[in-house]
Amino acid sequence: MTASPLPILLVIPTGIGCEQGGYAGDGLPVARLLAAASGCLITHPNVMNGASLYWSDPRIHYVEGSCLDRFAAGELLLRPVRQQRVGLLLDAGIESELRQRHLQVADGCRATLGLDIGPVVITDRPLQVSLSTGASGASWGQLGQPEALLQAGRQLRAAGATAIAVVARFPDDPGSAALAAYRAGSGVDALAGAEAVISHLLSRELGVPCAHAPALAPLALDPELDPRAAGEELGFTFLPCVLVGLSRAPDLLPAAAWQPAAAGGSGPVLAIDAVGAVIAPAGALGGGAVLACAERGIPVIAVETPCLLKVKAEALGLEVLPAASYSEAAGLVLALREGIAPAALRRPLVPLREARRSAQAGHGVPGGDAQRLGHTGMADRAGHGVEAADQLGALGDGFAQPPSGHHQDVGQGDADQGFG
Repeated sequence: MTASPLPILLVIPTGIGCEQGGYAGDGLPVARLLAAASGCLITHPNVMNGASLYWSDPRIHYVEGSCLDRFAAGELLLRPVRQQRVGLLLDAGIESELRQRHLQVADGCRATLGLDIGPVVITDRPLQVSLSTGASGASWGQLGQPEALLQAGRQLRAAGATAIAVVARFPDDPGSAALAAYRAGSGVDALAGAEAVISHLLSRELGVPCAHAPALAPLALDPELDPRAAGEELGFTFLPCVLVGLSRAPDLLPAAAWQPAAAGGSGPVLAIDAVGAVIAPAGALGGGAVLACAERGIPVIAVETPCLLKVKAEALGLEVLPAASYSEAAGLVLALREGIAPAALRRPLVPLREARRSAQAGHGVPGGDAQRLGHTGMADRAGHGVEAADQLGALGDGFAQPPSGHHQDVGQGDADQGFG
């Protein structure tokens, strides 16, 4: 007898050089495995987007990064839908031929996949995207004309779009060492920070699912291309995966205004209280979604996979379930779904001890014993709050506040730790 689905969050930040999930859709096999293990996976575009490659699975919910953070914080509910009407927002800075390529991709998705796409709006001026890199090597980005983006988004929403796919012209830099390293499988996605600026801003202001695909000139053939970067070099655009992901992205509902009786037959909703675990790289645990889940006592599964950041459980005072790989994480998810205590699967299995009665009335098991017995929330919350904040600030641009400057500059931890 199969257990009922156990909703799980999967967070793999982009732009921080994750060995798995830091390239062109190479997090997709992980998402498919975890969806099978849990029966219900909630994740973000960085995990699912493979440029011309994609995977549609009704068990996987495609949620923009900042909205994933808000869902974990209890601010949003997710309502699965049969289909979204995806409006296409194009940057006025895209050259005519490249713009036509993107329109043809959208038409191809309409004709071949049956997606509901349209209308199309072009911004009234170029969005002026620029790229930069933080001290840790994580990518950052800036948007020169945020109001032009919002104005076009509002036009699409007013015209009936229920989700928005954005294509912005990104700077070409075919000779850069960073791009060469990325294509060779040893670098960071230099576009990630700027991509996150765009999708986060639109989702926050318009309240609809959003995702972004960069517009770039095609690159010269590289015979030594790493397989993880190959998905981005199959065609002229990165748009197909975004259109497919958004086509069934769940509606975003403000939790404070939700009234089940008034919703009538609109279908069930997903709330953070139903989530059984959150999974993230062990070195990238400082994002909003992970910390919000930990604060609620939701188990945190920390996967040992290399990345640039070192924001680990010890620095944050978190109790986590460690996993050596995403395959092991899937086993832990299946155990949780079946009601098997993860501690029962590890050796040695520590014998139970009788708790000594405290001399002070009202005290039960000491805090240290409670942590050893498997508490998965914030360890000693009152004592670790300031300490964790100090450590985040000291750990650099992965999770600290973005630098001063333009109000739409977004650092990678803020922008895509929820993860564009």
